[in-house]
Amino acid sequence: MQNRTIVLLVVACALFMENLDATVLSTALPAIALDFGEDPIQLKVALTSYLISLAVFIPASGWFADTFGARIVFRMAIVVFTLGSIACGLSSSITEIVIARVVQGMGGAMMVPVGRLVIMRTIPKSELIGYMAWLTVPALTGPLLGPPLGGFITTYLTWRWIFWVNVPIGLIGLVFATLYIPDVRGETRTRFDTLGFVLSGVGLALVVSGGTNLGLQVLPAAAIWSMLGIGSALLIAYYFHARRASAPILDLGLFTIPTYRIAVLGGGLFRVGVGATPFLIPLLLQVIYGLSPFQSGLTTFAAAIGAIAMKFVAPPVLRRLGFRTILIVNGIICAIFIGLPATFTLSTPVLIFTLVLLIGGFFRSLQFTSANSLAIADIEPNRMSRATSMTSVVQQLSLSVGISVAAISLELSRVSRGGGALAITDFTAAFVVVGLATAASVILFLMLPKDAGREVSGHRRDLAPDAVTAARER
Repeated sequence: MQNRTIVLLVVACALFMENLDATVLSTALPAIALDFGEDPIQLKVALTSYLISLAVFIPASGWFADTFGARIVFRMAIVVFTLGSIACGLSSSITEIVIARVVQGMGGAMMVPVGRLVIMRTIPKSELIGYMAWLTVPALTGPLLGPPLGGFITTYLTWRWIFWVNVPIGLIGLVFATLYIPDVRGETRTRFDTLGFVLSGVGLALVVSGGTNLGLQVLPAAAIWSMLGIGSALLIAYYFHARRASAPILDLGLFTIPTYRIAVLGGGLFRVGVGATPFLIPLLLQVIYGLSPFQSGLTTFAAAIGAIAMKFVAPPVLRRLGFRTILIVNGIICAIFIGLPATFTLSTPVLIFTLVLLIGGFFRSLQFTSANSLAIADIEPNRMSRATSMTSVVQQLSLSVGISVAAISLELSRVSRGGGALAITDFTAAFVVVGLATAASVILFLMLPKDAGREVSGHRRDLAPDAVTAARER
């Protein structure tokens, strides 16, 4: 049990580091641009290059773990991520920091899915929810801590420490990974799907790049739509390739498993709304309410507190109610809290924002834990690595879509009233849209059977009386 706890902490720290670095750079862009003598808008590519690198290399993570073993891949991922962080801190131009961010993304792409794979293969399904609840906390707190931490470091130290702080964490993680991460690997070895890697990697890179820039007015519209069009075509080509390949790098056959399909696709739609929130809330607080980046970051951190509180509640609640009830009812509650800022006015106190984020963070964390646990409830052990890779890809795409939906909603609202500076009515429209997108995920969860994922949740209330008696006698 103690070793399991240490393994969980190592994986959770890796997950926190990866999620933190996806957002920590945003508040430091003006300071970096000043150092480089560049326009801050041009430095947006440093943000997107990290996401693109994740999208390209995540599909390969499962194959590497199965072939070389999770321990060595996880350790190498930490080394690559740490070296990329050092290179980011030493960068002196846009080109250098973009290359360094790509290296960081390569490490993060291997680190997180492989870490999840270790948890799934070493923890019994009956105990999985408690461990998954802990893994949800860093996944939610990383993006929320990123902006305030980046603002604090940039204000009181130097932006380079945003990256160098990863070095001691990486070294400690490397030591603990060497001592405690088990060397799990696939039962059989397969050839690397080179063609599938190219088609899926380039396709996902173009779709993520186009999606993150859609509505942001950073790239020309023609370039963005070209990325989305070519990327979609490559992903369609991958679909036909995967149907013929004996061991495709992304296993589309996983979607024939009902619980996996509904959990991943429903969870992906849910993440569209969640992915929009870290983009909309800080912008609303800074542009409309006049808060500083550091102040707005501290406000959004309330959601992280709610996420941490959830971890104590998830296992007993899921045992009591089961996956289906939680995902449906809790999904509606989450949609309400995500869309609730649409009702705010200029006179709404910041304290109300904080309370909404605090309570909403609790319910969102419960939804993440439930969907992530259900996704692997019926996955065979020899397909776990492919399941973690596919799940991570869908999650990255969903978060990218969430940012795009939020940005487009703001822009369309602004254009509809004749242009000008952003107004609170623009945010009203955006929060309504992302709230509805979150609520739409419930439609998929309604398709779940009442006993979905029972082996993982421990839910028994839906059993017939004779089955309950038999279970007690055992």
